[in-house]
Amino acid sequence: MIKRLMWGIIGGFMIFPLLFMVGNSFMGTLELQEAYGAVLGNAGGGVSMRLIPRYPTLRPLVELLMDSPGFFVMFWNSVRQVFGVLAGQAVIGIPAAWAFARYRFRGRRVLFMIYMILMIMPFQVTMVSNYLLLSKLSLMDTHFALILPGVFSTFPVFIMEKFFRAIPETMIEAAKVDGAGSLCIFLKIGLPLGAPGIMAALFLNFLEYWNAIEAPMTFLKTKSKFPLSLYLPDITTDQISIAFAASVVMMIPAVLGFLWGKEYLRMGIAASGLKE
Repeated sequence: MIKRLMWGIIGGFMIFPLLFMVGNSFMGTLELQEAYGAVLGNAGGGVSMRLIPRYPTLRPLVELLMDSPGFFVMFWNSVRQVFGVLAGQAVIGIPAAWAFARYRFRGRRVLFMIYMILMIMPFQVTMVSNYLLLSKLSLMDTHFALILPGVFSTFPVFIMEKFFRAIPETMIEAAKVDGAGSLCIFLKIGLPLGAPGIMAALFLNFLEYWNAIEAPMTFLKTKSKFPLSLYLPDITTDQISIAFAASVVMMIPAVLGFLWGKEYLRMGIAASGLKE
């Protein structure tokens, strides 16, 4: 009983920001300024945290979806950039992970160690080198400035490699005895059995690039090419109600993706050893 209560309290703390954001997305600008005027710099006094609006309204959502063309431009920019990254990771990362997991070749350990080092490096460390390379390729201020570095991300390779490595060697040997070639084994055994790891890697990277801020701010200069993650910083305090509505809309694809692939995500993370 105590354990359930403890987990319930922890769950409540984790879900509170979500409820707070959704509740405030139905508040008008005046009500939000009344509640958070001290924080926004519009008035003195204290701050009242409200989950349920006194005067619920859909005006912020309607204004966002009907009168904010910039929002849709940035939304489709995010779709183009994020799914471009995921498609590239599927083409490059899946075969790379399979090669690391199932083949033994000279320099494999050293190369995989380099992958691991690159994986733990923060964006600030590789920012200058990426900037110089993209500038040399004349890709700065283009969608490819975000897609190309993401395609060669090492994180999905790390997850998928551990999952591919968990495939029993006896199954691979049996397929070889039956006359299956390397490509057939990869397509008929590797991809189906590695599907949870592949889905987990792609979903985790979807969350990362859907919410990316630093890379777009560094590599993009033209506002018409900005992703949705840069829409909120552009909203002024008198549009605070639209900011909450935009936050909810931006969260919807991630929530739907999680509900659709949560089982793949659980299995992939468990198989990759990240739970430990």
